[in-house]
Parts: sequence; structure tokens; C-alpha cells
Amino acid sequence: MGTLPTVAIVGRPNVGKSALFNRLVQRRIAIVHDQPGVTRDRLVAECNAGLRSFTVVDTGGIGGGSSDERFEERVRSEADLAMDMADVILFVTDAKDGVTPVDQMLAKELRKTRKPIIVAVNKIDHERHADAEADFSSLGFPDLVAISAAHGRGIPELLERVQHELPPERGEPGEQTGPPADRPLRLAIVGRPNVGKSSLINAILQDQRTIVSDVPGTTRDAVDVPYERSGKKFLLIDTAGIRPRGKHNTSVEVFSVMRSEKSIERADVCALLIDAVDGVTAQDKKIAGLIQKNEKPCIVVVNKLDLVKPPTKVRDFLNGVLGQIRTNLFFLSYAPIDILSAETRENLDRLFNSIEKIETHSQRVIGTGQLNRLLQTAMEQHPPPLKGQRRLKILYATQLTPAEGTPVPIPAFLLFVNHPELLNDEYRRYLEAKVRDHAGFYGLPVLFRLRSRREE
Repeated sequence: MGTLPTVAIVGRPNVGKSALFNRLVQRRIAIVHDQPGVTRDRLVAECNAGLRSFTVVDTGGIGGGSSDERFEERVRSEADLAMDMADVILFVTDAKDGVTPVDQMLAKELRKTRKPIIVAVNKIDHERHADAEADFSSLGFPDLVAISAAHGRGIPELLERVQHELPPERGEPGEQTGPPADRPLRLAIVGRPNVGKSSLINAILQDQRTIVSDVPGTTRDAVDVPYERSGKKFLLIDTAGIRPRGKHNTSVEVFSVMRSEKSIERADVCALLIDAVDGVTAQDKKIAGLIQKNEKPCIVVVNKLDLVKPPTKVRDFLNGVLGQIRTNLFFLSYAPIDILSAETRENLDRLFNSIEKIETHSQRVIGTGQLNRLLQTAMEQHPPPLKGQRRLKILYATQLTPAEGTPVPIPAFLLFVNHPELLNDEYRRYLEAKVRDHAGFYGLPVLFRLRSRREE
């Protein structure tokens, strides 16, 4: 299933954004004031009311700032967040206050997004306030809905408008309509903010023989960059777009993870950037988990080699970073590690050598007879553990045929077993290692799909 469409709630302080957020997600998630360290699930939640579910983001609970921070800066920051991630924007206003200068300023910024904008005129708690809705037509948005987030008034109408404005369900964004063989390989450059994603894209494009203009992707910050190297076509998915404004670091982290997940889903191969100086952070691990969840080929790219000084200590320093990767990102153990500098372009070729090797290994097929002998030998050498009085038995196995035209097919195997629940994670990793010993599958996850079948 693809990433859900995103609806951002924006507006000036104290207009009822958090109350509307709680109403839409149908549970109370207390967001009292802006503060560092607010966790993601207190900012982002799923709304399941209506025909299609969508993700709701309360920008009012994101970020922070000092008391003397200029309103203009906060307004622009909030508009930027909506621009970067939202498919639909809910612009919340306060009927009791009427149209304020800050509302007008925010409307001006939001108009630049060219995205569907619904003005939710909040605090219409009584019939006598209903006429206040008309005042907000001066903001220039034709879609206005009178609501009371506190009492639920107008929420069904608001949800109906949102459903109407959600983008149509479709296949992969950026999909080409030509023959599958002509589709470029989609390489997603993912990582936390300021790890060097844009620098890596720029370094890669210096090698480009045929310069092609950027093609806007599904969101403002996700830019698809066509690129050709030695006759091989790529589509570089550049997820670098949000930059911290003031003290909005929490929001940057939240949105970068959401943005990365969308890019990861679209990718054929993911390049996960790690900062050589900072090492592996909690957010690196979170993004790596998204790669694992989406079962994507991966290369871990340790960037900023040029900042590791003095040169005599580079090896010791990088060994420490490699140890962090293997320890903290153990679930991506299949991913090769390339160390480079986007700034100086040192070792840049290694990234594309790894991609080429991943492509080659993705075409490998293990014959059915060979696969069954391999698995049976593995089980004889190290029998699966007993669970109660039962033990896992693999009755038959075969490699699944990938969809036609898949640029980088993932090696997936269908195992007919006596009881699927008997295959635990540890033994799954053991069998995966045996398959890798035989076929390599460099940079690729190895997937086991289980099907129950009784012994005959």
C-alpha cells in the first residue's frame, strides 16, 4: 500500500488547529504549546473518516521559537511546511477575531503553493456566528467551510471537501508510459537534514553528459532529476527541500521522515546517507527502518569524508563509523557501505559501481531443485528450534518470478511449510544467510513468503 495523502492544518496561533486535529483523528492528542522534543505521533496521525484515509499534520504543534520571533518568519515557516508535504491544506481561521493581518500574510504565502486550500472558519459555535464565514472570502480562497472544532459542527462537510480534493489514487508517481525496458532506474537519495543529499546530487550531475531540466515530482521538495551515465538512464529522487528556519528543528525531523518514506516507496534503489562526522543518529535509524519496511535494495553512503582529519586517523575514525552502522543498522546488513565525499567527489564512482552490482545480482535465479537442496542441507546442519512439540519443516520452495519490466527485482522465495508461525526471526536470518552464501544478492533484501501446506 502506498503512502497516504497528507493534509496539513495551518493557521496563526490560537485559532483551534490542535482542536481540529483531535477532532479529525477522533482522539485527544494534547498539544499545549511549541516545545523541543515533541514526538512524531503527537504531530502526525491518521484520519480514517470517509472513503479514503489520509495523514493529518498539525503544524501548530511543530517547532517553536522565542517570544520575540517575528510573526512574518513564523508564518513563512508554517507555509513552507505545508508546501513541502501537503496534498491538501486546511487553513484554519477564527470567526470571532475576523480576518487579521496575520491571516492575510499567511494567505499570501499559501497561495504560492498552488495546492488545494480549504479555509476552515472555526469557532462558529452558535447560529449567530454563522454570518462571520462570509468575511473570510476576502482571503481569496473560494472553498470556505464554517466549523466548530470544539463541538463538531461542520466537520462532516469539511471532510467531504477534503475527500474531494485528495489526489487521485494512482500508480507510481513519475512513471513513464513507454516500454518497461525504457524506464530509468529510480535512485532515492535519502537521509536526515544537512547530511549532504543536495551536495551528492550536484556532484553526480557534474558527470552528466546530457543535461536535462529538473522535473517537479509529487511534492515541491521531491524533485526528480533525469540523469544518464554511460548510456544508463537514472531518475534521481532528490528529497532535499526543507531547511531549518529559526528553531523549527523538530518539524524538520518529522517532515524529513515523511518525505523520505514517500521517496523510498518510489525507489528501485535507496542510497542512505550517513554523516561521517556525526555517525549514526536516531533519525538515521528511523529512515533505515523505512527502507527495511519497504523491502528496498540499499547502499549506505558515508558522506563528508573530506571533514575527517587528520588523514593519518581516517582509517581508525571510519572503522568506528562502520562499527556503528553494523551495530545500529543491523537490519540492513545486506546493504554495502560506500565512503565518499560529495564535496570533493572523492570515491563517487563507487556508488554507481555498487548500483551496477546490485542490478547484476538482482537478475540471479536459483533453480528450484538447487534451492530445495540448499535449504534442506541448511536445516540438517542447524535444525530449526522446537516450539512446544513442533518443529518447522520446509516441504517445498521456489523462487518467485518478478513482475515484468522491474528494473531491480527483489529475490523472493515462496516456502511451503507445515506451520508458518514456527519460522522465527533468528532462523529466518540463518536461512537468508545460507541463500546469500550461495547466490550473493549484493545490496538486496532476501524475502521469504510462507504458505501453509500439510505434509502428505
